[in-house]
Amino acid sequence: MLRVVKMPKLGIELSDIQVRRLKWGITKTGPNAGKPRPILHAVGGVGGLYLQCSPPVAGNKTFARSWLLKTPVGNARPELGLGPYPEVTLASARDKAREIKEQIRQGIDPRATRRAARSAVIREQAKAVMFRDVAKTWVMKKSKELKSAQQVQKLNTHLTKYIFPHIGNMLVGDIQRAHILAMLTPIWETKTETATRVRGTVERILDVAGAEGLRTGDNPARWKGNLDLSLPLPSKVSTVKHHAAMAVQDIPEFMTQLAQKQTIGAMGLRFGILTAARSGEVRGATWAEIDMDTAVWTIDANRMKEGKSHKVPLCNAAIDILKALPRDHDLIFPNRNGDRLSDVTLVKVAKDMGHAVTQHGFRSSFRTWAQEHTTYADEVCELALAHVNSDASRAAYARSELIDKRRLLMNDWEQFCKYGLPEDTGDNVVAMAGKRL
Repeated sequence: MLRVVKMPKLGIELSDIQVRRLKWGITKTGPNAGKPRPILHAVGGVGGLYLQCSPPVAGNKTFARSWLLKTPVGNARPELGLGPYPEVTLASARDKAREIKEQIRQGIDPRATRRAARSAVIREQAKAVMFRDVAKTWVMKKSKELKSAQQVQKLNTHLTKYIFPHIGNMLVGDIQRAHILAMLTPIWETKTETATRVRGTVERILDVAGAEGLRTGDNPARWKGNLDLSLPLPSKVSTVKHHAAMAVQDIPEFMTQLAQKQTIGAMGLRFGILTAARSGEVRGATWAEIDMDTAVWTIDANRMKEGKSHKVPLCNAAIDILKALPRDHDLIFPNRNGDRLSDVTLVKVAKDMGHAVTQHGFRSSFRTWAQEHTTYADEVCELALAHVNSDASRAAYARSELIDKRRLLMNDWEQFCKYGLPEDTGDNVVAMAGKRL
């Protein structure tokens, strides 16, 4: 038995003026008699096309009108919205209704088409993310991997100073090779090390964007086979700047003058020189890291450049500095507020004494002294500086930490800092306590 589908009536074809006059209805019977109610008006021209008029809400003089198309779709008879009136005119509503009916005749469900279009819009909206937003999320993740707050601060500085002004407000999917070159070219030859780090940071962030489906295609910040075709090799344009170091023979006199200063910065600098430690390691040193019984300073792995804990044997002069300091804070060398000293504090002490040197420069002086004026093995000296080498033999030395041999080395360094070099015996290398392994 054939199923009869009731087709919508065409009705009287209303004009624009007639449509503008259509309003909501009034309930005639029942408990709501006399109250306004929504009503559908057939406008004709296309079967099943209606203008729905709803009464105004309380306190509002205007009322809502919108187009509806009631037409069979398969076994269903849905109400398909065609937009508000008068934004969608009578003529446009009839055209839309005819298009939908034609789709249905071709076996296309307009509801599925709309859902697909809506999904496509949502996908495109999800991709409309600025580089700045992806970068901030990446920094939050990266900050958990970096060893210190200073590294996070440097990363944020690179982003705000060199990257965001160029591509921060661009959609991450729109960034092209030309944008990366415009960002890097001004600093590539003048700030080469910074520029290479900036490039690497942008490359990783764009990799994340690609992995999350926010962009497609090759990474425009990639170096090999991409930017290397337009920019010179960093090694060919960069000038290596060594940290300012003090001449070895000037160390004893400087240490004598430094010992007369009792400021927290001066004592921190002396402690750093006597331990051959990095500035950040000294400024972040805590009393919990010090074992006065064994005279060993154990620096936690998360504070070390190499990411491995480091034991420092303390000479008598270093111990004396610790004994002279109050224990009012967790930090050994705090500022007036009990916080960590700034990264320029130790350098300023030397500068105020008339020496343009850095804390790292004193580590270089220590290495020069150990190499030229002692017979300690390289492995011992490198371990004293917390330099980790991938060579198997040095890795074996690193596991044992050579704490006893390094204690002899640091004691000899203390003696040198206090008394200078022993009298020259005529040889190029003056043998101190150190012995070759």
